[in-house]
Amino acid sequence: MRVFVTGASGFIGSAVVRELLDAGHQVLGLARSDRSAAAVEAAGAEVHRGDLDDLDGLRAGAAACDGVIHTAFVHDFVDDAAGGTDQFAVYAAAADKDRLAIEAMGEALAGSGRPLVVSSGTVGGSEAGVLTEDTVLSRDLPRLSEQTALPFAERGVRASAVRLPTVHGRGDHGFVPQLIRIARKRGVSGYPGDGSNHWAAVHRLDAARLFRLAVEAAPAGTRLHAVAEEGVPVREIAEAIGRGLNVPVTSVPLEAADEHFGILGLFFSRDIRASSERTRKLMDWRPERPGLIADLDEGHYFDE
Repeated sequence: MRVFVTGASGFIGSAVVRELLDAGHQVLGLARSDRSAAAVEAAGAEVHRGDLDDLDGLRAGAAACDGVIHTAFVHDFVDDAAGGTDQFAVYAAAADKDRLAIEAMGEALAGSGRPLVVSSGTVGGSEAGVLTEDTVLSRDLPRLSEQTALPFAERGVRASAVRLPTVHGRGDHGFVPQLIRIARKRGVSGYPGDGSNHWAAVHRLDAARLFRLAVEAAPAGTRLHAVAEEGVPVREIAEAIGRGLNVPVTSVPLEAADEHFGILGLFFSRDIRASSERTRKLMDWRPERPGLIADLDEGHYFDE
C-alpha cells in the first residue's frame, strides 16, 4: 500500500512511518516545515508539504494514496502547562482544526473503499468503569476525531479510530514531560487527591504497530484501543517522577489540581482505565514494549 501519514515527523507519526516502511509499504508523509520534511525524507518516505490548515493539500494527499493514517494534532495547549494562556480555548481550536482535516480527507476517500485511520483518545469515556471499544465517548470535550471519521464508513470509506491512552517512549513531548516540567518548576512531584485514579498507557512503538494493522485490515466503523496497560495509578507516576528528579512526592488537593497542573489537571485527576481485550483478539495485536513506570525508571525522560 501507499499510505498518506499526517504528523509523519511527530512522536507517534514517525514511529508509524517506520512501522509501515519496515512492513513493505510506501509512505507519503505530511510535513509542514523544512525540518519536518528532512526527517520524513531521511526515514525513507516521500514528502508532501503542507499542514492541517491546508485542506486542499490534505485532500490531494489522501486522493493520491491507498489509505490514510491521521496522527497529526496541534498540541500547543500542553505548553506552559502550569499556567499562561487560556489552554482550553487553544485545545478547542486545535480540535476544530482536527475535525476539518478529517472531513477533508474523508471526502477525498468517499466511495473508494480505502482506509482512513484516525487518532482518538481515551478521555471522555464513563468514569464508572473501564472504557471498552463499545463505549461511546462524551461530546463534552472538544475533540471529535472518531465521531467525525466513523460516519464515513457509511460513505464507502473503511474508516476506523485508534484510541490512544498516555503514549510514552523516547522523544515524548506530551503529558508525561509536562508533568516532569511542572515538578521541576514547583520542586515537588504532585498527584491529585489520594492518587488512586489511573491512566491507561502504551509505548509508542506498540501503538505504531496497531496503526499499521488498522490501515491494513481494520473493518469499517471499528474503534480500536491501543492500550498496553489498563490503568497505572497516578500516584505511581508521580513517585517515578519524584525518583527521577530526586524531589519530594506530595498530594495536591483535588480543588487545587487545576491551579497546580494547569490544563493537565483536567486529565491527571480523572480515572482513565481502558481495556484492549477486543482489539487484541480482532487485530492479533500484542504489546511488547516496557510499561510506563519502567520507561520512566530508564531515566531518559529526565535528560536535560
